[in-house]
Amino acid sequence: MKTYLLIWFSSNGARPSEVTRSLMSLGFTPVKGSYDYVYDWGNHVDMDEIVNFGDKVQMTLKDTGVMFKIETVNGIP
Repeated sequence: MKTYLLIWFSSNGARPSEVTRSLMSLGFTPVKGSYDYVYDWGNHVDMDEIVNFGDKVQMTLKDTGVMFKIETVNGIP
């Protein structure tokens, strides 16, 4: 399973390079295309882990001015 992350920056918020470093520290990888980052769970993940991971993303991005969307799917969305 993979979690895809799409983000929207604010001109009054954190720099994209700062946000990227923070997200990479959570295990995200920047990607080109419809999404900005991907997190690879491997073969199996349960719903509680996904929800808790979403909480970590929210806490990491708090006060950065960044809005985000998370989508977790089996394979490519």
